[in-house]
Amino acid sequence: MADAKVIPFDDDRSRAGAVQRPPRRRSTGNRRTGADPALVREVREVQPLPDPAAAQDDVQVTEEKQEPQDGGGLERRLAGGLSFLRRRLTGDYEVDDFGYDEELTDQVLMSLLRPVYEKYFRVEVKGVENIPSEGGALIVANHSGTLPLDGLMMQVAVHDNHPAGRHLRLLAADLVFMLPVVNELARKLGHTLACAEDAERLLGQGELVGVMPEGFKGIGKPFSERYKLQRFGRGGFVSTALRQGAPIIPCSIVGAEEIYPMIGNAKTLARVLGFPYFPLTPTFPWLGPLGAIPLPTKWTIQFGEPILTDGYPMEAAEDPMLMFNLTDQVREQIQHTLYKLLVQRRSVFF
Repeated sequence: MADAKVIPFDDDRSRAGAVQRPPRRRSTGNRRTGADPALVREVREVQPLPDPAAAQDDVQVTEEKQEPQDGGGLERRLAGGLSFLRRRLTGDYEVDDFGYDEELTDQVLMSLLRPVYEKYFRVEVKGVENIPSEGGALIVANHSGTLPLDGLMMQVAVHDNHPAGRHLRLLAADLVFMLPVVNELARKLGHTLACAEDAERLLGQGELVGVMPEGFKGIGKPFSERYKLQRFGRGGFVSTALRQGAPIIPCSIVGAEEIYPMIGNAKTLARVLGFPYFPLTPTFPWLGPLGAIPLPTKWTIQFGEPILTDGYPMEAAEDPMLMFNLTDQVREQIQHTLYKLLVQRRSVFF
C-alpha cells in the first residue's frame, strides 16, 4: 500500500477554520481539551475519509505500470546482445594498434573473470583511490602463483573498483604471445609486450599500465620463498615512468602465492617444452587436469601511494643512480605492505 493515494487534510482543516465562530462565551465543551462540541462536529463532517477501493485501484495501476518496465529492461538487454553479436559477425568493431578490444573485454572477458574474482578468490581491494582518474600511470606489483592469475585479478580489481572504471594495460612476457590461444586472448584484454617502447607509447596516450618486474623469477619461485620479492630487474620501468613523467603506484598482492604451492621444478622437462620452469605441486601433475585447479585462497590487493616522477628533468631517465634508488624505493614499499597484510590476515582461505 506504499503507492496508495493519500488524501491530504490540510485544505479541509483550513476550510473548517474558516467557519464563523460564535461569540465568546463560557466553554461547555470537553474540559480535557477545551474544544467546542459544535465546532468538532463541523470539522468531522467536513473531513472526508480515504476510499480503500480507490487506494487499491491506485496500487493496481502502479503495479501494471511496473510490468512493462521490467519487460522493457529484458528487451533492451536482448537487443543489446543481438547488436553485439551482429557487430562481431560483421567485423564492425574497433581494436587499437596493440590489438586491444575494449568492447569484447567489457562485455565478455571481464564477465568470465569476475566470478573467479568475486566468488572464488573473494578479492578485497584497498587504496584504489591512489590510482588517478585520468592520465598515464604505472602500476608496479609483485608477481607470484606459478600461473599469472594475479595479473588478471589486478585487472578486474582496477576496472570494477575504480570510480572512473579505468582499464589496466598489462605488460606481458614473450612466452604469452607465443602460445596459440593465450596470445589472442591477451591481445584482446589489452596486454602488450613488456618492452620500453610499448610502455612509453601507452603512457603517452594516457593509459594505465601494469608491470610485474619480478617476471618468471617471481612467478616460478618455490613455495618456501613465498612473499619474498625477487630482484626487480635493471629498473627499466622507472626509466619509462621518468621519460613520460607518469606516477609509479606500488601494488601488493596477498593470496596468489598459495594457489599453486610449488614444491618442485622439473627443469629437464621444462627445457624440453621450452618453459622457464615446470612446476610440481601437491596436486599437479599427480591428479592430472584436476591438479590444475587453483586452491581457493582469500586475496587482498592494495594500491599504495603514488611516487611522483614529473618533477625530475628529462635527463634523469639516464641517471643509473636515480633509477636504482627509485627502484629500491618501490620494491621496499611493496615488500613492507606485503608483510603488513600478512600480519593482518586471519587465514589463507578466510
